[in-house]
Amino acid sequence: MRRGANRARDRGMFFVLSKILGFFALPSNLLISIGIAGVLLLCTQFRRLASWLVVTSVVLLAVAGLSPLGNLLILPLEQRFPPWDPSRGPPTGIVVLGGGITPDVSAARGVVALNDAAERITVTVELARRYQNARIIYTGGSNALMAEPIAEAPFAVRELEALGVAHDRITAEEQSRNTIENAVFSRLIAQPKPGEVWLLVTSAYHMPRAIAAFRAAGFPVEAYPVDWRTRGPIDETTLFGSLSEGLARTDTAVHEWIGLLAYRLAGKTNVLFPAP
Repeated sequence: MRRGANRARDRGMFFVLSKILGFFALPSNLLISIGIAGVLLLCTQFRRLASWLVVTSVVLLAVAGLSPLGNLLILPLEQRFPPWDPSRGPPTGIVVLGGGITPDVSAARGVVALNDAAERITVTVELARRYQNARIIYTGGSNALMAEPIAEAPFAVRELEALGVAHDRITAEEQSRNTIENAVFSRLIAQPKPGEVWLLVTSAYHMPRAIAAFRAAGFPVEAYPVDWRTRGPIDETTLFGSLSEGLARTDTAVHEWIGLLAYRLAGKTNVLFPAP
């Protein structure tokens, strides 16, 4: 009993720490913070340092937002796990990671608000129609640190049902706050048996970290990547048409790489960059 409580406490501490450090780990947040610090120092005796900070911030923001940097960083993540091969036979079940729905907007508007990762939902519907006997676990609680926690999974169940998936096939996992907890709680629900085939549906760039977490939790899953953000190696030299688009891509990629490193250093996973 005490061991379980300690594990829950450790997961809670890890979650809080990851959220705080994660804010400054995003290039856009870090670089604009450098620029703001420079502006604040312009009226002090450290004007030379201030000027250097402002220039550095602007230059690096331009590089992160307009150059192919974001694509170069996200491509190894997206290319790591190939599309699933249906010739392997029908799956026993499908685990879908949350992230395709914005829960606070959904709650406020009274509708299911899909976001740019909505393919996690639409592909699940396709799989459910193709494999009529497969169980579906949608794992997604709330990852809010300061705001009111609103679980994503109930909205996902609502949307899946609206798209024709029978209610009795879907299990909503509402406790998880991050990928580690997605894996732990999904395994408790699935109780996978030897020989069973479970698919893991999540964005291609997030698949390496997700697979690492599920393997560490003792839940063998097969990758079903969706929601690609690049066309492939052809985008290694593609410039972005707007600063916001490029920064968003760079932030996403850096977030995943730091997540992989943090999970490994914290002993939450067994390898840094899992392979198929």
